[in-house]
Amino acid sequence: MTDTPQRSRPLRVLAAMSGGVDSAVAAARAAEAGHDVTGVHLALSANPQSFRTGARGCCTIEDSRDARRAADVIGIPFYVWDLADRFREDVVEDFIAEYRAGRTPNPCLRCNEKIKFAALLDKALALGFDAVCTGHYARIVTRPDGTRELHRAADLAKDQSYVLGVLDDRQLAHAMFPLGDTPTTKEEIRAEAERRGLAVAKKPDSHDICFIADGDTRGFLAKRLGRAEGDIVDEAGNRLGTHEGAYGFTIGQRKGLRIGTPAPDGKPRYVLDISPVTNTVTVGPASALDVVALTGIRPRWCGPAPTGPGTYTAQLRAHGDETEVTAELVDGELRVTFAEPVRGVAPGQAVVLYDGTRVVGSATIASTTRATAAV
Repeated sequence: MTDTPQRSRPLRVLAAMSGGVDSAVAAARAAEAGHDVTGVHLALSANPQSFRTGARGCCTIEDSRDARRAADVIGIPFYVWDLADRFREDVVEDFIAEYRAGRTPNPCLRCNEKIKFAALLDKALALGFDAVCTGHYARIVTRPDGTRELHRAADLAKDQSYVLGVLDDRQLAHAMFPLGDTPTTKEEIRAEAERRGLAVAKKPDSHDICFIADGDTRGFLAKRLGRAEGDIVDEAGNRLGTHEGAYGFTIGQRKGLRIGTPAPDGKPRYVLDISPVTNTVTVGPASALDVVALTGIRPRWCGPAPTGPGTYTAQLRAHGDETEVTAELVDGELRVTFAEPVRGVAPGQAVVLYDGTRVVGSATIASTTRATAAV
């Protein structure tokens, strides 16, 4: 049985409203379903005035005003909660530390885990709310025994279950995703918002990293980690060029390498390895990116942890394809083996396991095993 916003009894629902169209429509649907809804906008910057007009993230002064106007139209109470310190510690500082260590983090997963379904949910429960509602495209299915499962959205093209794969069963018990059950296009969501009189109907989607307003991740990291010139080398260790900071690269990257010497075979080269200790970036052919297995740490399960080896599909990026894998929990680490080699897998990313449309759980990639080991 699928859990929609219309449950057996009205709930006290805290709707996280980013100022965008999805969260506004989600809050409106929850209220229309008869729930007692209160809107809240999360102030995640210690100095939101520093974010320029037109910033591409979701933490601007304009966004908080848009959220408030949407709440007024829906007819629900609205508050702004200051979680800037928690966001800085758990998301921004984690993001910087991961890049410093040569890994490629996904701050959206960390925000969902630490902010929206930890700090926000804990505060909501303490205040007597039953659930937190967001505009994510995902589904929650309630089984006959009352346990809840996280599933992909009805519209797979908009599915966001990957960034929710960090939620545990306690958090799922208090989560609500009103947009996940209906296979509507984004244009239809915007049309619904317009019918409801929500001014955000035509507001562009937020993208990139919300706390990097101009989208310049390398520049953001350079200001915080400093410029540190190092070598770009090939698999044999031959120096091909220099860089201004290894944190500016990610595994599988092709553009922006600024290598003047072409490869002997004339084919493009890709980032194969990032060593923060030696501040070295290793590049090589695309074939050297083939990964046959990985080890994940800090596993989180959307329900009971699986026992023994199992066959699943795995997703490695927010908008990536699924791939068949076998996986097993060994001494607290997730060991994943791919049925076919995959490319561009970077430590720091999340691997999310699925059983059909059901999200089994996730882990942070700590290391990978390549089909052909880099020298």
